[in-house]
Amino acid sequence: MKIRDKNDVTKDLMEHIYRKSFKDKSRFWRAVVRALNRPRRRRFEVNLVKLEKYAKSGETVIVPGVVLGNGDVRKKITVAALKFSRTAKEKIEKSGGKCLSIEELFEKNPKGRGVRIMG
Repeated sequence: MKIRDKNDVTKDLMEHIYRKSFKDKSRFWRAVVRALNRPRRRRFEVNLVKLEKYAKSGETVIVPGVVLGNGDVRKKITVAALKFSRTAKEKIEKSGGKCLSIEELFEKNPKGRGVRIMG
């Protein structure tokens, strides 16, 4: 798979996850890398309204892009994303949830079980 991102940090993250996904036989993480490997102008931007509507309480969600702070979250959810806006991070943590980087979630859950992709 050709990684098209010019940012060295993101490129290294995608390569690392892609290589380990074959070792762990995880199709989930390969799907995350494909979603991250989109052009920047087509990356996913998810508002808190969407997280509130579709995520269940106690669930872990991964956003292969940016989480924006439009709306409110009343559920206790764990969200992993490439980036968070300041207000989104504050609102998620205020509701009792957690904000993780994609790399942190990958280290905690290398098989990707029980995680939902939102984009």
